[in-house]
Amino acid sequence: MTTRTDDAAPARPVSLGGPLIRFRVAAYATGVALLGLVVEMLLQYVFRVELPQFVKMIPMVHGGLYLIYLLLAVDLAIKARWSMKGTLLVLIAGCIPFFSFVMERKVTHKVQAGVKL
Repeated sequence: MTTRTDDAAPARPVSLGGPLIRFRVAAYATGVALLGLVVEMLLQYVFRVELPQFVKMIPMVHGGLYLIYLLLAVDLAIKARWSMKGTLLVLIAGCIPFFSFVMERKVTHKVQAGVKL
């Protein structure tokens, strides 16, 4: 009679569908908020336009969305086992106008293909 020494069940692959969708939403929201911030800063500091108070809240909105973006990007990076360099590039993408949109597409294609970043 032989006994099985390894009682552990085979590891199931981690589903990245949920974390990827959350990351994509956060990337778009952060990118749009960053573009709004750039427009707000141009109007306020370059063109010296007096803006209404609610427009002056765009920096706080972007900051909050960026924090959420960071958390969701790190969550996806851990689950998809990204390299440190790839993770840092994705984290920085939320601070450069238009780059979060580009990085979102790149991340989506790589995750769906099963390729590490």
